[in-house]
Amino acid sequence: MQLDSVLDYLHISLVMPMTRSRSVIPVERIASRIYVIRGESVMLDSDLADLYGVSTGNLNLAVRRNGRRFPKDFVFQLSTKEFESLLLQTAIAKGRGGRRSLPYAFTEQGVAMLSSVLKSTRAADVNVVIMRTFVKIRRVLATNEELARKVAQHDRQIAVLFENLQQLLTPPATKKNPIGYIHPKD
Repeated sequence: MQLDSVLDYLHISLVMPMTRSRSVIPVERIASRIYVIRGESVMLDSDLADLYGVSTGNLNLAVRRNGRRFPKDFVFQLSTKEFESLLLQTAIAKGRGGRRSLPYAFTEQGVAMLSSVLKSTRAADVNVVIMRTFVKIRRVLATNEELARKVAQHDRQIAVLFENLQQLLTPPATKKNPIGYIHPKD
């Protein structure tokens, strides 16, 4: 499912309290950075670093230093093929000054664990907004799956009705008498 319909549904902004001022992070900004890779909803290290206000290198360094907190099901590195596919989907230019290594993808649990590694108030506040976005996306997807199931059931019922209606509307084949003289069978 495309995240565009999810973004339409989530067209609200969450107000994130900060220390001195209030900063608004739109849910759309977070939801547009959630990708489905290897069947998991994930966020890339560069997107998380941007939201947390740290460099991608520092974020990855904190993850490496706390490796026990990030098992393979919390964070994984994209393959070259996955990264190229992602570049094509998101239309990100890979010119000079870009990434020199493949990005890391953080699952929802990995994002939650990041707040314990990045010990700043901004990281904690941003993490709350990201977690709420993941929950809302999960709810929307569950609702869409339920609707898809109901539509499929109704489609089957409509197909059966249509077949029965076609049978009723089709006149029965009548046996026609041939024109001309027919020799009786011996």
